[in-house]
Amino acid sequence: MTFEVHPVPVGDIRSWDFTADVVIAGYGIAGAAAAVEASAAGADVLVLERAGAWGGAAAMAGGFIYLGGGTPIQTACGFADSVDNMTAFLNAAMGPGADKSRIADYCAGSLEHFDWLVECRVPFKPEFFAEPGWEPMGDQGLMYSGGENSFPFNTIAEPAPRGHIPQMQNKKQGESSAGFMLMKPLVETATRLGARAVYDVRVQSLIVESDGRVVGITARQYGKDVAVRAHRGVVLATGSFAYNDAMVTQYAPRIAGKPAASVEQHDGQGIRMAQALGADLAHMDATEVAIFVDPQQLVRGILVNGRGQRYVAEDTYPGRIGQLTLYHQDDTAYLVIDADAQDEALASLTPQLMLRPPTWVCESVAELEGEIGLPSGSLQSTIEYYNAGAARGEDPLLHKKPQWLRPIGSPVGAIDLRNSTGGFTLGGLQTTLNGEVLHVDGDPIPGLFAAGRSTAGLAAWGYASGVSLGDGSFYGRRAGRRAAQAR
Repeated sequence: MTFEVHPVPVGDIRSWDFTADVVIAGYGIAGAAAAVEASAAGADVLVLERAGAWGGAAAMAGGFIYLGGGTPIQTACGFADSVDNMTAFLNAAMGPGADKSRIADYCAGSLEHFDWLVECRVPFKPEFFAEPGWEPMGDQGLMYSGGENSFPFNTIAEPAPRGHIPQMQNKKQGESSAGFMLMKPLVETATRLGARAVYDVRVQSLIVESDGRVVGITARQYGKDVAVRAHRGVVLATGSFAYNDAMVTQYAPRIAGKPAASVEQHDGQGIRMAQALGADLAHMDATEVAIFVDPQQLVRGILVNGRGQRYVAEDTYPGRIGQLTLYHQDDTAYLVIDADAQDEALASLTPQLMLRPPTWVCESVAELEGEIGLPSGSLQSTIEYYNAGAARGEDPLLHKKPQWLRPIGSPVGAIDLRNSTGGFTLGGLQTTLNGEVLHVDGDPIPGLFAAGRSTAGLAAWGYASGVSLGDGSFYGRRAGRRAAQAR
């Protein structure tokens, strides 16, 4: 259920329960980065966190931070990169409508941002993970995380891996991943610099002066109304709206009812609080879409749609596959894979998190085609064409890399991937490059700043793993710094 949100006049506040120079709503990646920078700038910082501890979605994530331009980790692993190369890739990969000025700004600051993370004691291991996957199996610190080395991106920019992953011991994929080792040092740095935190606080509305300046937040804590005064500025770092069913239905209906790759605190409250002041929005219909099957299986088979036709190179970024499947194939896909390839995938995966058993297994493609219910001859012609190219070491249709090309043999199976997608929202508040929230008239709303998934960041209708944690931390820093400078 979505409740009405209205700004509260400062004259209605009789007393303040908490006060600080900079008040940050949300203690995920954007909130932590904002707390570090605002505290380093000399501000008294208070972070309001809805959950009982810091972390947010970032602490539960794989920990990818999208960085490039020639970071020390890239160099140590033998990869050359440049700001221009990184910019060219992101301009293509972030989809139609992506903000080119923001992408250029992010890429230009990427090396400095890596250094900042290291200064905050985020650990990175200079080792490359070369296999396809959702994240490294071990504690490797670098990986391709956006399909940079797959078609068509490998024709647009020189491929370079940019998924930087903090090093974590005793890692357990899907349970305890490297996002924790990104968040922990940042929170410790913020605390060391003097930032305070209050937990179990659910923000409600923004408090404003008569001229529209934001000067605080109303909230609920343990069933009690509280008022929080911000002498310099408020930073919204409250995450996406992926867990607000009404907002998803309104803005991004194609993922309505699907699993949200997020946390339940991402209910859009920060966005709605700013909207009540006339804040502008961008890319509210844009989403990242995961497809729930392991990349080690994807690369060894072929994906076909409801017409028995291939539609995407199986070795590209899995999020791109998910988007194309949901938006352009009516959420219908079948992964065709033979017994040898399935055995190879089984042997390569430890742990076997998203390995899918075949739904159908047959001795011939014709029989499999009938079992799935595909048009007569469709899958047979698709595999005949694919096998002929694979025998020559090429994929003239979709340009899968030669290392994954092998004719599909017998017995052959298919994994039913219909309705196997889920994701999270990418749209949010429109901000300046300094994190100032923009009014629909184009001017900044005084005293209000935002960063992370509550904003429209780098991604529009495209994505790469690490973009959310990357621009969340990068522009969280900017928002915290600018809020600390406000008067």
